[in-house]
Amino acid sequence: MSSNGKPTPQPPAAAGNGNGAGGPPKMYQRPIYRPQQGGAKRRRGGRSCPFSCCCCFFWTVLVILLVAFIAAVVGGAFYLLYRPHRPAFTLSVANVTKLSLSSSAATAPALTDAIDVTLTARNPNKKLVYFYDDFTVTAATAANAVPLGEASVPGFAHEAGNITVIKATVSASALAIDPTASSDIKKSGEFPITLDLETKAGVKVGSLKTKKIGIQVHCEGIKVAAPAPPPAPVKKRKLATKKADAPASGKKPKAEAPAKAVADAPAKGVVADAPAPDVVDDAPSPPAPAATVARVCEVRIRVKIWKWTF
Repeated sequence: MSSNGKPTPQPPAAAGNGNGAGGPPKMYQRPIYRPQQGGAKRRRGGRSCPFSCCCCFFWTVLVILLVAFIAAVVGGAFYLLYRPHRPAFTLSVANVTKLSLSSSAATAPALTDAIDVTLTARNPNKKLVYFYDDFTVTAATAANAVPLGEASVPGFAHEAGNITVIKATVSASALAIDPTASSDIKKSGEFPITLDLETKAGVKVGSLKTKKIGIQVHCEGIKVAAPAPPPAPVKKRKLATKKADAPASGKKPKAEAPAKAVADAPAKGVVADAPAPDVVDDAPSPPAPAATVARVCEVRIRVKIWKWTF
C-alpha cells in the first residue's frame, strides 16, 4: 500500500520468460517478406531493353553514314583527279557473206549464215587503262530475236586514248530456228538485226587494278542485206584455130608469125572446122556489198547476283 492508503498496482509479469504469473503468454511472429527474384529481373530487363536497342540502332546508323561519307569523299576526289569515262564502241561494217534457210514441213527451218562485222573501240580516258576478257559476239534479228550465230574475239588491254579495231565473223551452221519467226530473215532485200558483245572488264590506274565486272556492248538499228542470187549459167564457145594445110611436095611449111596469123584471121574470114565444146561458168554468187554503218553502241554494266544478271 501507498502512504495514502490506496493499494499500489503491481506491474504485469514480464512476457517471454515463462516464469510470470498466469502462465506463459501467447507468442506472435510476423512472417518475413521475401520478394520474388524473377519479377525483379523482369522489371530490370524491361527497363534496359529499349535503351540497348536504341543505342545499337544509333551506332549502326552512325557507322553507315560515316562509311558513306568517306566513300563520297574518295569518289569525288577520284573523279576530279582522273575524270573517268566509259569506253566507246562504234559498229562500222556489217556484211552478210552467206545466207541459207531451208524449209521443210517435217522439220524446223535450219539456218546457215555468216556475217562479217567490224567495230571500233575507243578509250576516251587519259589516265585509265581498260583490260578485257575474251568477247562473245552474238547476232539476232531485231523483230523476234531469232539467233543468227555467234563468234569469239580475244581480249586485249585498251590503253588510254587508244583506238582498237575489232573484227569478227558471226556464223551458224544448220541452226534450228522457230518456224513462226523465220519470216524475219529475208532471202532478198534488207532486214534489221542487233549485235551484242559480252565480256568482263577491269580498270587499271597506275599499278592498281580493280576487280573485273561484266559489261555488254549492245548495237541496234543495223540493216543488212542478203547476198545476191547466183547469175544464170553463161555458155561460152571457144574459137578454133586455123589448121595449116600440109604441102603436096613434102616441103616443110614456112613458119608464119603467130601475131600476123591472128591479125589476118578475121579479115580473111577463116571458119573453124569444128565447134569447140560448150563451157558453163560456175562462178560463185558475189556477196552482198558491205553495209557501211556508223552505229554508236551502248555500253551496259552487267551485275550478277546469285542466279540473276542485271
